[in-house]
Amino acid sequence: MFRTTAPACAVRRLSVLTAAVLAASVALAAPASAHVEVEAPGAAALAENVTLAFTAETESDTAGITALEVILPDGVAPADITYGKGPKGWRLAATARGYTVSGPAIAVGGDAAYTVTVRQLPDAESLAFKTLQSYDDGRVDRWIELEEPADGGHGSPAPTLALRPAAPGAEPVGTGPATEPTTGSSADTSPSPSDDPSDAAAGPAAATDDGTRPLLFVGLGVVVVVALAGGAWWFRRRSGAGSV
Repeated sequence: MFRTTAPACAVRRLSVLTAAVLAASVALAAPASAHVEVEAPGAAALAENVTLAFTAETESDTAGITALEVILPDGVAPADITYGKGPKGWRLAATARGYTVSGPAIAVGGDAAYTVTVRQLPDAESLAFKTLQSYDDGRVDRWIELEEPADGGHGSPAPTLALRPAAPGAEPVGTGPATEPTTGSSADTSPSPSDDPSDAAAGPAAATDDGTRPLLFVGLGVVVVVALAGGAWWFRRRSGAGSV
């Protein structure tokens, strides 16, 4: 009896030990499996006004998430992003390379979820949104890896959105409204007479030819007429005085 019981006890102990090891492995692996996800069901290349839903899972059991900084992929500009909804009190602010959503710390153990709308998705097969996840204790998780780890581990993958092919006839809408013409850039761009140096140089001469010379001739004519009239009057008076 004793000999048959000992192996059974050993087996039971081994089973308990194995279960404990597996449980510990799962517990240790759980935080490493946390990540940031992005979803947009049916999103296609060149689609317009697409809402993206992000979920950032927490990796800390002592601090709350306070901010998520996103580095936008090529083809999406910060000006193309409009904030939708998110944690209470959180706001979106554009950055040089993307945007940040931040606000009061989320309760410890809680995930951060928010949405944004993209003006138009670029013509691509997939989009990676590298994300820096900050906590109120100063910790920062970097979800920026674009490839699977070589060792097969979880790593820190960037949230990636797969896109369907662009719809027939879809075209880029551009990065913004057309620039308004500046004052003075009307359709008539021919220079005015004052803008032509030759006109400026000929201005005084033209004024002399067109105005001064005619007036001079008129003045001389008046002088001649007055002189003749005065001479005739003087001659008649002189003749009258001689006859007396």
